[in-house]
Amino acid sequence: MDILVTGGTGFLGRRLCARLQALGHAVTVLTRHPGRDAVDGARSVARLDDVGPVQAVVNLAGEPIMAGRWTPTRKQALLDSRLGTTGALLAWMEQLPARPQVLVSGSAIGYYGPRGDEVLDEAASPGHDFAAMLCRQWEAEAFKADALGVRTCVVRTGIVLDRDGGALARMLPPFRLGAGGPMGDGRQWMSWIHRDDLVGLIVWLLAHDDACGAYNGTAPGAVTNRAFATALGEALHRPARLTTPAFALTLGFGEMAGLLLTGQRVVPARALQDGYRFHHPELAPALRMILDG
Repeated sequence: MDILVTGGTGFLGRRLCARLQALGHAVTVLTRHPGRDAVDGARSVARLDDVGPVQAVVNLAGEPIMAGRWTPTRKQALLDSRLGTTGALLAWMEQLPARPQVLVSGSAIGYYGPRGDEVLDEAASPGHDFAAMLCRQWEAEAFKADALGVRTCVVRTGIVLDRDGGALARMLPPFRLGAGGPMGDGRQWMSWIHRDDLVGLIVWLLAHDDACGAYNGTAPGAVTNRAFATALGEALHRPARLTTPAFALTLGFGEMAGLLLTGQRVVPARALQDGYRFHHPELAPALRMILDG
C-alpha cells in the first residue's frame, strides 16, 4: 500500500514508518520541515496537495501533552494541533477522486478521565476533564471520515514504553541514580504499552478490513504506579522507594499533574477479542527486554 503518516517524525511515528517500509509499503510523511525532519526511506512533503494517491492514512500529529504547563494558550495549542491536522486531512480526502480505504487516527486513554480502580474497556463512558475533552473532540473529528466512506479506527494510547523516548526516557535518569519511586500515594493505575506492540496494533488495524471504531492501545497487564516503580527499580537493580509528594507535582506541573496522580485501569478488550497478539503483555519482562536491548 501507499500510506500517508502524519506525526511520522516523532517517537512513535519513526518506528511505525520503519515497520511499514519493512513490510513493503511505500510511506509518505507529512511534516512542516521535509528537509530537516526526513524519515529514512520515506518521502517527506510539507503540503497535502503534494501527497499523491494513497490507500491508507495514519494520523499521529499533535503537540506533546506533557511538554509544558496547561496554560490557556497551551491548551489551545494542544487542541488546535490535533483538530487542525485532522480537519485538514478530512478536507483533503473529501476532494480526492479516489479516497483512502482506511484512516487510523490517534487518541489517548485520557479519553476516560480519572476513574480510580474501575476497569475500562472501549465501551466505557468518556471523562469530563481537559484531557478527556481533548480526546473526545479529536476522535469526533476523525470519525467524520466514516461519512466519506473511509474505514476509521482510533487508537486510545496508554503510556508508550521504549528506552529512547517517551515517558520511560524521562524516568530512567532518576531511577538509575536510585532516586526513583512512586508518585503521590502510588495507587493510581498506569496503563502502558511497549512501543513495538503499539506499532504492531496500528499495522494490524490497517490490514484488517473488518476493524473499525475505537481500540485501546494498552497492554493487557496494567499496573499501579507503585508496582511500576518497583518493577523499573528491579529491572535497573536500583532501589525505588523515594516518593514524590502530590503537592510537589501539583506545584511543578499545575493542572497537568492530574495525569500523574490519577490514572485509568484500561484493558485492550477489542484488540484481544479481534485477534491481535501482544508480544509484551506483562510489565516486568517488557522492561527487562527494553533495558537489556
